[in-house]
Amino acid sequence: MNESLNVDPGRSEAYSRLRACSLFFKVAIDLLLGSALLFAQSQNPGITAKFNQATEAMREGKLEEATAGFAAVVNESPSFAEAHLNLGLVLEEEGKHDDAIVSFRKALALKPRLRGANLFLGIAEFRLNQLDQAAAAVQRETSSYPKDAAAWMWLGIMRLAQERPDDAAEALDKAAKLKPDDQAILYHRGRAHLLVSKSSYAQMFKLNPDSWLVHRVLAQANSEAERHTDAVAEYEAAIKLAPTQPGLHEELGSEYRAVNRIADAEGAFQKELEIDPYNVLARYKLGAIEVEKGDGAKGKELLEAAQREKPDLVHLDYNLGRSEMLMGNDEAACEHFERTVKTDTDPEIIVQAWYQLGTAYRRLRRMDEARNAMATYQQLKDEAASKSQHALERYKVDHPNLREEAPTSPNPQ
Repeated sequence: MNESLNVDPGRSEAYSRLRACSLFFKVAIDLLLGSALLFAQSQNPGITAKFNQATEAMREGKLEEATAGFAAVVNESPSFAEAHLNLGLVLEEEGKHDDAIVSFRKALALKPRLRGANLFLGIAEFRLNQLDQAAAAVQRETSSYPKDAAAWMWLGIMRLAQERPDDAAEALDKAAKLKPDDQAILYHRGRAHLLVSKSSYAQMFKLNPDSWLVHRVLAQANSEAERHTDAVAEYEAAIKLAPTQPGLHEELGSEYRAVNRIADAEGAFQKELEIDPYNVLARYKLGAIEVEKGDGAKGKELLEAAQREKPDLVHLDYNLGRSEMLMGNDEAACEHFERTVKTDTDPEIIVQAWYQLGTAYRRLRRMDEARNAMATYQQLKDEAASKSQHALERYKVDHPNLREEAPTSPNPQ
């Protein structure tokens, strides 16, 4: 990339990500070289030999040799569109963006739908900060080849640079559908949607800064940042403005749980079910509270009612296992805890499930299994403590002037 290029500060991140896509870029080059090689084989033997040599030099990173080789090919065969394209690719890799653009345009003049030509023309123009021209070129590529994920990704990147996040998100959504596991696409897509969200929320604040929706957004932001006391205050403000809005009391109940206001949480979940009897999460969380209070039968009733509506609720088997233990149904509890240690993704819940499993096995006089379960529990607990200690030590090194804060334990709901 041309280091002397003046980049607008608002676009600097988009430019900094260009090299992160280098593998993507090189794979595309390989594909283009392969298709061009097939074309070269239809030329006279001398042209084919030179083309092959230039191609090999390009693959090996010998850019000056590749440039000279492709330049010789286009001089001898000026109608060879693929050779102009590959010459442009080498020039682009050398940072000679203006010269690359000339070659890409020659290739397109000879073959207007030559695959990759508009894409790489757009990339070269983008690197020269010619954003409108670049986006137009890549959009032509997406029109000609709508299943090309690379083209959609680059169109999204360019829309971000143009400060058009809605259009960027649309393009990057299409790229993600075509290549759902591509990290570069996922990164830019997430960034685009984040900008869209920020824009939407800013407009909300502008329209009515004291609406219940604004308070809900602030509450959700505080919750995600683990500022649960602030989240409670914002949810309470939202409920004052919209007391019968479905979902608000359930979300408030979760925040009460996070600050250990259990009675208030129970009341919030019950109020939610009065407003919306079909709120599965409120019913499930209320069931978990009943289990924590020691009422296994009532907890199980609520948990199973939620399960019928949503079988994949998080930590469901763990909470059902605890309800069965409270009722003395140790065989049933074991089945739930055995599933928990196999399928749950929360390490802390898995540790607790091994402890509960060991207790249930002991009650059933399955002593070997009980000892194994408790040994696994202790091993996992020790490993977690060691990781936590190492993390704390690293944190102290990185933040020498910050006071220690006690970590909060996640709620098994």
